[in-house]
Amino acid sequence: MSLGNSALPSDSSLTGELDGATAVSLQIAPSPHLADRTLSTRRMMVEVIIAMIPVVVMAIAVFRWYAVVQIGMCVLACLATEAVLNLIARKPQSLGDYSAVLTGLILGLSLPWSSPWYVAVVASLAAIGLGKAAFGGLGCNIFNPAMVGRAFVMLSFARELGASAYVVVDSQLTVLTEATPLSLAKQFAADLAAGRVTAGDAKLQIESAESFWALLVGQVNGSLGETSAIAILLGGFYLLVRRVISWEIPVGMLLVAVTVVELSHLSDHTLLGPVRHLISGSLLFGAFFIATDPVTSPVTRWGKFVYGLGVGFFVVVIRVFSSYPEGVMFAVLLMNATVPLLNRWTIPRPLGGPVPKKG
Repeated sequence: MSLGNSALPSDSSLTGELDGATAVSLQIAPSPHLADRTLSTRRMMVEVIIAMIPVVVMAIAVFRWYAVVQIGMCVLACLATEAVLNLIARKPQSLGDYSAVLTGLILGLSLPWSSPWYVAVVASLAAIGLGKAAFGGLGCNIFNPAMVGRAFVMLSFARELGASAYVVVDSQLTVLTEATPLSLAKQFAADLAAGRVTAGDAKLQIESAESFWALLVGQVNGSLGETSAIAILLGGFYLLVRRVISWEIPVGMLLVAVTVVELSHLSDHTLLGPVRHLISGSLLFGAFFIATDPVTSPVTRWGKFVYGLGVGFFVVVIRVFSSYPEGVMFAVLLMNATVPLLNRWTIPRPLGGPVPKKG
């Protein structure tokens, strides 16, 4: 018995009796034929939000009311911006996929505790408007929306987001009276270059300024989501176990970061060793929650690994050789621009070998 394709629509099912046997169902549809219907956009966003709970809890524990206001302001502003833009574009409301909530969370955690309310609002407008809606919405954006918003306000409000904005000398919270670990490293590196201290003295001073345990737990100053390495690792481990993110990106990012930092540390270009660089600043937060964004990262396995290598390399180069103490934001945006090329260069070999070329 022959069944022609012309008698069957591409997405239809055929049920019938064949040779007196029991009824069978033939599914005619394009590949892939195996799919996990539970892996929706909403579920992925919820999984990442769950993974960020330890980071949010630690941010509130360290920075108290400042963290609640900052994160809440960014989430509400992102939701409001997306709702308004959907109305203007006459598109169905997409707030139910929680992508705007996640963008607001990441954006809020990437900002310092001291950011004024208008910085959070402008960053949210730029993140949703320029980073996502301008490209056609979720799934069409080239750059990470949260990092677009963060970069926009970083360049627009340099005074409000500079190193001095993190410190309040007379604050009742001790952590707010101290400079961030990466800012201290920059300061001691400048003293070393000017000949005011020796390399050995500078390394001892920076190691005594911030203990290893304080960096792990989060009892240091900095952006809301970058202080506690333990909280970030707990969330990252959850995402890896749930297979929400790919291991290639964080592994590649951390591997090259450790290598470049070790070379820079041996040549006295940086006073922080590899371990302290890993648990200081936003390197871990970026490796698990920012660089792994599925929309703005490669889809191939080797592409993801090379992407992670590139992000880690630029993070360390910006930290060590530029005037900025942190480089995750710019590193992610730089590598976002290379994703189309990485996808093209790392296309996997098809089963059975390449398609023969016609002579």
